[in-house]
Amino acid sequence: MQDSKSSIVSWALYDWANSAFATTVMAGFFPVFFSSYWAIGASTQEGTFYLGLANSIGSLLVAIMAPFIGAIADYGSYKKRLVVFFAYLGAILTASLWFIQMGNWPLAVIFYAISCVGFSGANTFYDSLLPSVASEKRVDFVSSLGYSLGYIGGGLLFLVNVLMYLFPTKFGFIDEVGAIKASFVSVGIWWVVFTLPLILFVKEDKAIEKLTIAESVKRGLKDTANTIRSIKELKTLSLFLIAYWLYIDGVDTIIRMAVNYGTALNFPSESLIIALLITQFVAFPSALAYSWFGTKIGIKKALLVAIGAYAMIAILGFFMSKPSHFYTLAIIIGLFQGGIQALSRSYYTRLIPKEMSAQFFGFFNMLGKFAAIIGPLLMGVVTLATGNNRFGIVSLVVLFVAGGLLLLRVDEEKGKQENIAFGEKHRLQK
Repeated sequence: MQDSKSSIVSWALYDWANSAFATTVMAGFFPVFFSSYWAIGASTQEGTFYLGLANSIGSLLVAIMAPFIGAIADYGSYKKRLVVFFAYLGAILTASLWFIQMGNWPLAVIFYAISCVGFSGANTFYDSLLPSVASEKRVDFVSSLGYSLGYIGGGLLFLVNVLMYLFPTKFGFIDEVGAIKASFVSVGIWWVVFTLPLILFVKEDKAIEKLTIAESVKRGLKDTANTIRSIKELKTLSLFLIAYWLYIDGVDTIIRMAVNYGTALNFPSESLIIALLITQFVAFPSALAYSWFGTKIGIKKALLVAIGAYAMIAILGFFMSKPSHFYTLAIIIGLFQGGIQALSRSYYTRLIPKEMSAQFFGFFNMLGKFAAIIGPLLMGVVTLATGNNRFGIVSLVVLFVAGGLLLLRVDEEKGKQENIAFGEKHRLQK
C-alpha cells in the first residue's frame, strides 16, 4: 500500500543495508587494499586501470541483464524476490573477499565485479518498488529518505571498520590486513540482516497478468524488444535518459575512483578514509535537505545545480595538492551526492508508466551502469595514456557539461503526456 509508514521505512532501510558495500568496499577499503595488497608491484597508473576494469566488468554485466530481467519482474511480480537474490549474491561475494591472497588481483577483480553485479542488480528492483511504496506527492521525500538512511547506515558501519583498520590489535586482529578483510565480512553480514525489513514489510503491486517464470521470460524478452523500439516515441524520456547517462557517469566515477585518485597523489590512507567518513555524515542531512531545496526551486533546477557543482569538483580535483583539499572536496561531494541521485530517481518516476516500472527502471539502471563502464575506464585510460592521474579526473568535466545541457531541454509536462499516450497504446496492444 502506498505511503504506509512501515513500507516506507522498510524500503528505505534497504539503502541502509546496501550502502555498507558502497562505502566500506566500493569507495573505501577495496581501492586502498587493491592497490597495496592484491595489485602489489603495479604502478599507480596500472592500479587505476585495473580498478577501472573491475568496476567496468561488473557494470557491463548488469547493464546487459537489467532491461530483460526488469521486464520479467513486471509480469511475474518478482521484483522483491530479485532484490533479495541479487542482494545476497553481492553480500556473499563481498564476504568471500576474505579468502583472496596477496597479489591475486585477477581473482579480486572477479569477486569484486560479481559483488557489483549483486549491488547494482538489486538496486534495479529496489528502485522499481518505489512507485509501489510512495505516491507522487511523497516520492521525492521517500527517495531522499532512502539515500539519507543509506548515508548514515553505511557511514556508521564504515566508522567501525575504520576504527578496526586504525587500531587492529584492539579488535583482536594481528595487523591491518586482517582488519580490512574482516571489514568485508562485516559488510556481507550487515547487508543480509538489514535486507530483512524489505522482505517482511514491503508489498509490491501485483502484476496485471500473473505469469509463471517461464512465461515471464518469454513475455519479458518480447516486451524488451518492443520497448527498445517504442522508446523512440517517448522523446522527452529518451532525452532525460541520455542526459542522466552522461552526468551520472561522472558522479559514479568520482564515487568509485576518489580514493584511488588520492592514493595516486600520495595522500596518507588515513586521510582518504577520514575524507570518506566526512562525505557520509555530511550527505546524511544533505540528502533530505536537497529534497526540500528541490521542492523550492524545482526538481530539474536542483539537478542542474548539482551537476554544476560536480563539474567544479572535477576541476578542483585537478589542482589538489594536500589532504586538506581532499577534505574540502569531501564536504562538497557530501552536499550534492545524495541530492543528485535521489532527485534523478524520483524525477524519472514522473516520466514512466507505473505498471511497467521494473522494465523502465531496468533501462534507467542500464544506462547508469553503462555510464559506470565508460567513466572508470575513461579515467583509467586517460591516466595511463598521459601518465598523469590529474588529467584522468578532469576529463570527467565534459560529461557533466554535456549532461547538463541536455537536461535543460527536458520538458516534464510534455514527457507526462507522452508517457500517458504510450501507456494507453501498450495496454491496448495487450
